[in-house]
Amino acid sequence: MKILVINSGSSSLKYKVFDMTDESVLASGLVEKIGIPGDSQLVTYQPTGKDKIKAEETLPTHRDALRHVLEQLSNPEIGVLDSLSEIRAVGHRVLHGKEVFTESTLLSANEVDVLKTLIEVGPLHMPANIMGIEACMTLMPGTPQVAVFDTAFHQTMPKASYLYALPYEYYKEFGIRRYGFHGTSHRYLTQRTAELMGKDSADITLITCHLGNGSSLAAVKDGKCYDTSMGFTPLEGLVMGTRCGDIDPAIIPFLGNKLNLSWDELDTLMNKKSGLLGLSGVSSDMRDLGAAREQGNERAQIAFDVFLHRLVAYIGAFYVELGGADAIVFAGGIGENDAEVRELVCDRLAVLGVAIDRELNRTVRSKEVKLSTDDSSIEVWVVPTDEELMIARDTVALSKEAVQA
Repeated sequence: MKILVINSGSSSLKYKVFDMTDESVLASGLVEKIGIPGDSQLVTYQPTGKDKIKAEETLPTHRDALRHVLEQLSNPEIGVLDSLSEIRAVGHRVLHGKEVFTESTLLSANEVDVLKTLIEVGPLHMPANIMGIEACMTLMPGTPQVAVFDTAFHQTMPKASYLYALPYEYYKEFGIRRYGFHGTSHRYLTQRTAELMGKDSADITLITCHLGNGSSLAAVKDGKCYDTSMGFTPLEGLVMGTRCGDIDPAIIPFLGNKLNLSWDELDTLMNKKSGLLGLSGVSSDMRDLGAAREQGNERAQIAFDVFLHRLVAYIGAFYVELGGADAIVFAGGIGENDAEVRELVCDRLAVLGVAIDRELNRTVRSKEVKLSTDDSSIEVWVVPTDEELMIARDTVALSKEAVQA
């Protein structure tokens, strides 16, 4: 069974094609700058085991982009499909399900209409997610479409974890609560780490660390999410590439008054001009900060220190919430590749009995490795995340249910 997985962004369309008989990737690609006036669209197509193809095309809408992708996939010379009928179902990454969608869902026009009512909680991402779904429904009629929600894994949190101390009626009326994000990644990390440790995922307690330009933690108890660092939006929690993470909410009206900023400008400030970029004045990329720190850039060092401080504080808090942990798991661009971050985090967690093989840690990039020593009280793992594979698995399961029904 071949599955197409789509991540439709505001100006991009990212995809992978899986052969689910062995969960191998047949092709992947990206269309960038969709809908940006005056720009042609950058298309990258990578059939597995063959040369990468890059080109500029005129693809002004997500539907145009998807049509081009489907043509490439079934092209006799460069494609990986004999015909588009080989694609048995399409899985879509969707940002937000609120409390309406608590698990992956087979989509019809009715579900898409419901998704449109959730745009207000994800105004940057949800319209693009929906455009991708509608484009697939138009160009691939009759092919099952499945939505896999970033928020779904976190729907097992207890009220003590997800409620804010605001008037309760705002939760009931407007759905204001912690939802959490990167849920598909945290779910994959939970299942895969359990496999690597030889445990049932229902019997494992973890702290999963998805660390990249966007970063979040999940406290996983008996295989289910108990707490997470992101909140009502992906802005809350850790210091991120351009997002501020946790701040005193009173700062927002204070800065608005001082700088005469609108609500939209304040939103942009916190989401796109803060975090590592705002603190360092150098970059949102941890690799660039590393180079700047080596050259003695004080602000780059401060940004790194604040990032590390917040990360360790969250891990420590989750450890106490969970009553201990079987393992701490590092994933994402930083978690999988930045040995210094991993080492310094684990050094600060030595008070909990954490110990890692430092030499081994310094050699690890983007591969599954147990870093902890035999005498460590908690196992420490690097596990590259695979959200697309998780989406593909859910898509297979739900599309089979649709056929059986």
